[in-house]
Amino acid sequence: MNLQAVLSNFALILFILMVVTGVIWFLDVFYLAKQRRAAADRALAEYDARTAKLTADGIKLDNASNRAEIEAAQLRQPTWIEYSGSFFPVIALVFFLRSFLYEPFKIPSSSMVPTLLVGDLILVNKFTYGVRLPIINKKVIELNDPKRGDVMVFKYPRDMSQDYIKRVVGVPGDKITYENKRLTVNGKEIAYAPLEDYLNEDSLLYSKQFKENLNGTEHRIIATEGAPSVNVPQVMDFPNSELCNYRAEGFTCVVPAGNYFMMGDNRDNSLDSRYWGFVPDKNIVGKAFFVWMNLSSPLKRIGSIQ
Repeated sequence: MNLQAVLSNFALILFILMVVTGVIWFLDVFYLAKQRRAAADRALAEYDARTAKLTADGIKLDNASNRAEIEAAQLRQPTWIEYSGSFFPVIALVFFLRSFLYEPFKIPSSSMVPTLLVGDLILVNKFTYGVRLPIINKKVIELNDPKRGDVMVFKYPRDMSQDYIKRVVGVPGDKITYENKRLTVNGKEIAYAPLEDYLNEDSLLYSKQFKENLNGTEHRIIATEGAPSVNVPQVMDFPNSELCNYRAEGFTCVVPAGNYFMMGDNRDNSLDSRYWGFVPDKNIVGKAFFVWMNLSSPLKRIGSIQ
């Protein structure tokens, strides 16, 4: 699922703005402000000299008021410096929060229905799977590894400018089999419980709905009757594709070290690892954990993501 590719450039834009405003703020605090102070002192000294001469000649002035105006005029920041100084701490805070703590995303497609709907505004935890440097997305601190059942945001392996979101169904070393709309992980069949059919409010079509228990994480999935488990002609060439075996009923893949196998909860309407391959650890963005708004859905959708 494409999560607004434009957001992939937002971090870089934010970083550039932070650097530019930060340099201006630093330059002002440690150089330009001192220059304005020196200019103000010179102007006040000249004013005091003129005032003393006029006083000696018997002319009285409102010295305090005039001195204050002269000083304020000399110390006043240029508009571009004033705005930079005001925006820098705000931009720096936003950059820190979205780079290391939480980042917002908007769901644009239906590949994670019924878990996530089109238009859902979600939050992604950026530090659950380790601390990564912004922009280059390089992990510098190891923390937790993704687990089966997690809903994860990652860089699309075929286009790193795009962020995708899917569910983790296979971790390194797992043998994943998907046949007749059912998952088997390392030879163990995943438990499914039938639910009432799911109504797609956009197409007004019903889909079969099940509760899937993946690694202790229960979540809903939907499947379209008559659709194949995998449309083999759509499978692309991808790294480590020799670890996968495709057939009419489905496929089997062994997840290589340092990679993950991802699938959408809308199983027959999701372009995922079945088609474009494994997700390397270096592509991980974070764990989706909270829906905080959807303007076209009931407020009851707000809450944690399962």
